[in-house]
Amino acid sequence: MARKQFVVIGLGRFGISVAKTLYESGHEVLAIDKNEDLIQEVSDNVTHAVQMDATDENALRTIGIRNFDVAVITIGSNIQSSVMVALIVKELGVKYIIAKAHNDLHAKVLYKIGADRVVQPEKDMGVRVGHNLVSSNILDYIELSPDYSIIEIEAPQMWWGKSIKELNVRSNYGINIMAIKKDNEVNISPDAEDIIEKNFIIVSIGSIDDLSRLETMISK
Repeated sequence: MARKQFVVIGLGRFGISVAKTLYESGHEVLAIDKNEDLIQEVSDNVTHAVQMDATDENALRTIGIRNFDVAVITIGSNIQSSVMVALIVKELGVKYIIAKAHNDLHAKVLYKIGADRVVQPEKDMGVRVGHNLVSSNILDYIELSPDYSIIEIEAPQMWWGKSIKELNVRSNYGINIMAIKKDNEVNISPDAEDIIEKNFIIVSIGSIDDLSRLETMISK
């Protein structure tokens, strides 16, 4: 898994969740917010945390914002600040911009000024976004509780041609396979003798720790 540099601007609950998830996944994360208390709260869970006004173009230029691979703009309901930061970050040359939208109109404006992807927290949880960013193998990530989640992954190459029984995923990976998808067909509660093939999509449930280990393994 290639190590990337992310800058997360705006540290509400959503922004903190994204920043922590990216950092825990092994990436460099710079967190930015005007609120010193929020900077203190997240400082131990990211690479760097900086208190600053992100609408200040010179300040963003000074910290070398153009060198980051991805900017995640998670400013809350202040639509004007959100749009201004997205515009500045785009002009300063960040390669990929993801922005949080307060509503559909806000999302439309963000796309118009060059955001590559727009999310709305009601539809896209912070942890889910973080995991989708760092692994092309993870197709979906749904947090059920603080301890358990569901992931949808492309079948890892090391699993091809083996049965579920041979893989013994419960013992070896700590997960349970809920379903297998291929094209438009879904096999709910697959049999132990079912063979995993190249183009299968695996839907699994497990603890956060076990799923993180699996994610790291298939991302290498």
